[in-house]
Amino acid sequence: MADQEEKQFAIQKLYVRDVSFEAPNSPDIFTQNWEPQVEFNLSSNARELQENLHEVVLTVTVTVKLGEKTAYLVEVAQAGIFAAQGFAKEEMGPLLGIYCPNVLFPYAREIVSELSGKGGFMPMILPPVNFEAIYAQKVQQTQQQSQQAAKPN
Repeated sequence: MADQEEKQFAIQKLYVRDVSFEAPNSPDIFTQNWEPQVEFNLSSNARELQENLHEVVLTVTVTVKLGEKTAYLVEVAQAGIFAAQGFAKEEMGPLLGIYCPNVLFPYAREIVSELSGKGGFMPMILPPVNFEAIYAQKVQQTQQQSQQAAKPN
């Protein structure tokens, strides 16, 4: 037990890596009946910056359309640098794929709401996200792809 390294986790920095807002059909879109279709996508990726230091980037894209016309599109890449040491290799996946995106999401959510409101639209309030389920699905897909690749032809 004395040989095990103590687990340490700390947020080093949170920052916006990239942000974009487009309202390509303004101002005409404001004169139309407001019955939008909303498409919400997100992804996250992590990379090691140096030993025990990782960058995680959560990218949120919201596209709002009226029929075939895009009312607006918001894309936010919210990032963070996280220090993590003493964690086993199998613990790092969930830490970087579940916990860190959970830390980043409220910041990205706030930016989406603010930009949509400043663009002249009702602020877009994104629903909560279950990053644990998303991570489990990603792990399952990776396992299935590995099994497919391992099958002899």
